[in-house]
Order: sequence, then structure tokens, then C-alpha cells
Amino acid sequence: MIVNFNSSKFKDTNFKKMIRQTFFYLLILMIFNSCSKDTVISSLEINPVLIDSEINIRALEIKNNRVYSATSNGTVLYFDIDKSDVISEITYKIENDSIVPNFRSLAVTENDVFTISISNPALLFKNGRLVYKEEHPKVFYDSMEFWNNNEGIVVGDFTDNCISVLVTRDGGDSWNKLDCSVFGDIKDSEGFFAASDTNISIIDDYTWIASGGINSRVYFSKDKGRSWEIFNTPILQGESTTGIFSIDFYDKKNGYAVGGDYTKPEINSLNKIITSDGGKTWKSIADNQNPGYRSCVQYFPNSDGKKLLAVGFDGIDYSSDSGMTWKHFSDEGYYTVRFLNDTVAFAAGNGKISKLYFK
Repeated sequence: MIVNFNSSKFKDTNFKKMIRQTFFYLLILMIFNSCSKDTVISSLEINPVLIDSEINIRALEIKNNRVYSATSNGTVLYFDIDKSDVISEITYKIENDSIVPNFRSLAVTENDVFTISISNPALLFKNGRLVYKEEHPKVFYDSMEFWNNNEGIVVGDFTDNCISVLVTRDGGDSWNKLDCSVFGDIKDSEGFFAASDTNISIIDDYTWIASGGINSRVYFSKDKGRSWEIFNTPILQGESTTGIFSIDFYDKKNGYAVGGDYTKPEINSLNKIITSDGGKTWKSIADNQNPGYRSCVQYFPNSDGKKLLAVGFDGIDYSSDSGMTWKHFSDEGYYTVRFLNDTVAFAAGNGKISKLYFK
């Protein structure tokens, strides 16, 4: 029998078969990609890296495969990711001065390490060299971040009828305090929390700063701190111990903030808020659901803004649905956390640094 390859019947049958096979393989590929992207994390492994009861660590950064932390006893510790058993220490101090700076803020650029002390006097160091000093009975700086290698920002509490915001444009060699006129509506005694070095979030040129206390609001700048808008939030506020303690943005639209009242950590309503319009409006979420008070929140990398991690002195919690619901992973307490990648993070707290593996 001779088969005619040009017959319409043969071509139609094979074409339909080819279409069915192509569709099948595309469907399998779509399912695989979807599953790998949205893999739900079910467990957490905690491996201690440093245990030292003499120090308190609230500032942590990861840069160029190295973990940095600033401590309460005036030191900056650092170690390479693949050599975490070798920890180096730099002691920061002013020559001929007995002051031991208490650090709760840290920023690391491509070549430089910055940290600033809390309380009076405020001492800001670049690579161990003092580049800014401020003396005031109420001075208290809480957090710092950099937009790039040359431009950075530090935020601090209310002094002389205004919040304190320092900016550098020359790689951190000099710092200038912003004039209060750029902020507009300043509330009396408005401040920030030096709980985890995460009340500043930066995406490109966009900057969000979360205040706390009597009034807890979000300051927003789209031009690296040259102009500002201020937005109200529904988070628990009204007392000096309440408000936003940590804020993080996944992109220029989607952000999340946590806090509450650290003296009443069991309160789990009005302590988690979310925005989808760049911080202009916020809504309370997961009310009457744990976790309660948390000092730090961070998005998982490469998660489309769905996965979040929150830590505090009462434990570690995880969300896979943009913060609508949470799973309690551990009672192990930490103040702050930073991600190395989407399955590994480092957390720091009272006398410790740990490596977190998510599975």
C-alpha cells in the first residue's frame, strides 16, 4: 500500500496530534513553574553562629556574601557566609574618650561600613572614623540606609520641634540635617524606634520612614529625601511604646509594617498593616490573629510579595499569603533579620546571631 503524505486526512490527523502534545507539554511546564515559584515553606532550621551574652545586636546587614552586625558595646562584627566560624571584630571609639557607643543602626555600601550610636552624643562612623557628632539632651538616632554608594539617610527622634533626619550626598564623608520645613505636618514628640534598624525602606529613589509613639505615620519621599509626604496609618498608637517598629516594601506599590506595643506583646490586633498604593493608604490586616508585637518584618526575595517573615523577642512567624495569615515557626527570640536568598536568612538578637534555613 502506498501512503499519500499529501492527503488532507493524514495532515489533519497529525496536526491535531501535534497540537495536543504541544498543549500537554506547555501545561506541564506551567504547573512546574507555578509550583516552584509558590512553594510553601513548611519548616525552619535554626543554626547558631554567635553566642555572647555580653552584647545586644539590633542592626544586621548582608553585603557581598558577608554578614555585618553592630552591637551595643561599640563593636562591629563581620564574617564571610562560607566561613561563619571566623568572626572578626572592629572596636569603634573616639580617641582619648571613655564613651562606649551603643549601636542600633548599620549600613554597608560597596566599600564602606557606617554605624551611628544612640543617645547623647550621637556618633556616626565611616569605616571606624568619626564623620558626624551631635550633642543634644534628646538626640537619639534609630535607623540608617543608603540609596547608593554616595547617598544615605539616618532618622532620629524629635529635637528642637522637629524629627531628626540626616542625609549625605558625598559617600558619607559629611552629613547634613534636613530643615524641618521640608516635612510640613510634624507632630509634637514624634519619634522612631531603634528596635531592628528597619523603620526605613528604600526601593530605587523611593523612601518610606515609619514613625511611632503618640502618632505613628509613614513619611514618603520619591526623590531621595529632597521632598516628603506624610500618610496616616491605622496601627496601634497613642502611647510612647506603641506604633510601627518595622516597615518593608517589596516594590514601589506593595508594603507591610508591623509593631504594636512592646510592653504588651500579646496584643495581636492593629499591629500589622498593609498597603498596595505605595504607602498612601494603609489597612489593618490579620487582626486578632498571631503574631502579636514584632520588631522586624521582611519580604522573602523572589516571592512576588507573597512571603513575609516577622521576628521579635517572642519568636519567628511566616506568611505565605502577603500577611493575611501567619504560621508560628519558633519561640526563639530575635530583634532583626536579613535575607541572603529566598531560603536562607540571618537573624540577630540579645547575645546571638543565627542562620535560618527555610524548607
